[in-house]
Amino acid sequence: MATTRKQEERALSTDERELVEKSRPPVLRSLTDSQLATLLKRMRVRRDKARTVAERQRRELRGKTRARGAKPVQADEGSRLKLSVLSTALRRLDTETARRSRVNAKTSLVESARKALALKQKAGRAAPKKPPSGTRTTRAGLRGKERIVVEDHVPRSTRGRVRKQTAKVQAKRDSRPR
Repeated sequence: MATTRKQEERALSTDERELVEKSRPPVLRSLTDSQLATLLKRMRVRRDKARTVAERQRRELRGKTRARGAKPVQADEGSRLKLSVLSTALRRLDTETARRSRVNAKTSLVESARKALALKQKAGRAAPKKPPSGTRTTRAGLRGKERIVVEDHVPRSTRGRVRKQTAKVQAKRDSRPR
């Protein structure tokens, strides 16, 4: 269930209210990257502190630990609400940081692509290389496409022998009972 502004005001201190307000969209978009990083750190500290208090109060309510204040804790709804509000604000900040990161990555990629295109256009087209002598090439074919150089690393006789050997081994495997 969403929390209202009134509930948030009751649960948060004035400093925390300011931090949460900065995490909302109109103000959030206007922050610089360094301001956003600072806000993110401060919000994490506040959220961690609220989490610690909420966990301690839950333990006190269950009777797992002794009371730390002047009187024992009666309920922990306020600390849970505070934790929820701060966690939601932190999630908004993380989302904005990720969005900015994606935008920066995309602009960097576009910039690199433009630079590469400019270099490619500047270089122009190179003349096709002539295949080295002693290598086999594919035939030009009916359309007169560019030839592809194929270097023979394995002699033809060896290729045929290996192919036949592989076929025999596979036939032997296939004939085994399962």
